[in-house]
Amino acid sequence: MRTALVVSYEGTNFHGYQIQRPGLRTVQGQLQDALQQLTGSAVETEVAGRTDAGVHARGQIVVSDLQTPIPVPHLPRVLNTRLPADLRVRRAVEVPAAFNPRYDAVRKTYCYVVDVSRTGDVFKRFTAYYYPYRLDFSRLSEGAKLLKGTHDFTSFCAAATPVTNKVRTLYDVRVDLQAEEQLLRIWVTGSGFLWNMVRILVGTLLDVGNGKIRPSSIPIILGACDRTKAGHTAPAHGLTLWEVAYTDEQLNKSLYANW
Repeated sequence: MRTALVVSYEGTNFHGYQIQRPGLRTVQGQLQDALQQLTGSAVETEVAGRTDAGVHARGQIVVSDLQTPIPVPHLPRVLNTRLPADLRVRRAVEVPAAFNPRYDAVRKTYCYVVDVSRTGDVFKRFTAYYYPYRLDFSRLSEGAKLLKGTHDFTSFCAAATPVTNKVRTLYDVRVDLQAEEQLLRIWVTGSGFLWNMVRILVGTLLDVGNGKIRPSSIPIILGACDRTKAGHTAPAHGLTLWEVAYTDEQLNKSLYANW
């Protein structure tokens, strides 16, 4: 049966999601090895979005056609006994035969975490970007609002991005300051994302927040279609793929129930 797995991983010790050359530890490689142990045969998987080395996921969606007598709801418990501690299957849901986790997705949400504490939290060093510089929250929020909408995001993706059409829609960009935790969370929800797009958006917003870039410059940077006009690329370890949503709301509820 065709099965969607909701997968979480801490990306620090993975060379990204996708299988690469032999010897490199990847999320896909570890997951497919566990599925092969379970089913007794090689298993291919499809994924909602490939994450880079160091990037984490809370609600990544991985789909495979599985032949196993184990009931679908029990798959997470069984698979997790075969997976390393930094990779977990959170839920398993049966999906239609034609379901594609990437092309059927209508929006994805990423969360970028910035450690704004004075000295940096040693326990968050792998999942939050320590940024010890002054930030103006109102400037950050103003800049975030100007990124929403449908734009050509050429200025906000890696120069080597292979796709030609760089128009994407951002449904929401918001900044959430958790004063007690001394964490800044930047939430980005969009129709799709380009290579390094969220990390460049975050780096640019941080440059806005510390005064290097004016909030009013955001539309100018978008219009320039020139990567050199935007801010720095924030490091990978602060980024988490939060969730992926589909047109079928019942499916979304099944995938992320009780989260």
